[in-house]
Amino acid sequence: MQNLNRRFLLSLIPAVPLALAVPNLLRAQEAPIKLRDLYNRDMSFSDIALANEGARVTIAGFMAPPLKAEADFFVLTKMPMAVCPFCEPGTPWPDDILAVYTKRVVDVIPFNVAMETTGLLELGKYVDPELGFYSEVRLTDAVYSRA
Repeated sequence: MQNLNRRFLLSLIPAVPLALAVPNLLRAQEAPIKLRDLYNRDMSFSDIALANEGARVTIAGFMAPPLKAEADFFVLTKMPMAVCPFCEPGTPWPDDILAVYTKRVVDVIPFNVAMETTGLLELGKYVDPELGFYSEVRLTDAVYSRA
């Protein structure tokens, strides 16, 4: 019986690192990324952004007023904005907005209501062919809800 208990305990040793990692993995998935966490001070992409490129992530923020009606696109901002921050190529890209391309037509959430958006994180320069909206970071295939 003593050998059985010893064998059983020894068989659990390989599972210890996984058991210790699971709470961290769950905590990481629960906490949304903040817009400021996508960039370094020099405006290069942060390690968080680079590590999550192409992955499904959740980012917290506020919906800026839409650029047009019946759109499948909106701008997520870190602070409430009553006017949409529209950027053009060649101007410095602000580190406090994110282009969000949704699966469906956007149901507008008031600009001062906190929200969370989940989608595929894409990095790199992109000009929307329909709107002409320029972005360096965006979420695609996104869904969103009030926080």
